[in-house]
Amino acid sequence: MPEPETLLNYILRECACEKDMKGLKVLVTAGPTQEAIDPVRYITNHSSGKMGYALAKAAMLRGADVTLVSGPCSITPPPFVKVVPVVTAKDMFDAVTFVSAEQDIIIKAAAVADYTPAVTADNKINKKDGDMSIPLVRTKDILKTLGENKRPGQILCGFSM
Repeated sequence: MPEPETLLNYILRECACEKDMKGLKVLVTAGPTQEAIDPVRYITNHSSGKMGYALAKAAMLRGADVTLVSGPCSITPPPFVKVVPVVTAKDMFDAVTFVSAEQDIIIKAAAVADYTPAVTADNKINKKDGDMSIPLVRTKDILKTLGENKRPGQILCGFSM
């Protein structure tokens, strides 16, 4: 017999909400991205992914076919949602743009890095006397690319701090 939580998830999926999104494909992004400096260090932010995960769950409960593209998070993804794990801003760009044309609704709730190190060291960077600087380059703007390629009738929602 399935675990009680699994049974509850099936019941909630059927009964919790009106199925006003049935037949819609929804893509949600969530969490941070991590941009490698060297094999042991990276630049990231404090995004927990909670908002994107909650939006994905709400769309699923309303009957949508949901894909969640998520950066590294410590929370459990909602049930009945296809999860595409990513790490970097480039990974997220590639994952999102690969399936964006087939989505009815795209909700960009992830905290994607705006910059990435210009060069990633192959080995751990050793400590030296004095300061260190890390040249950064701009990452591809996912929301801008989606907006430029938005198909008629597609809903695109982006969040920004």
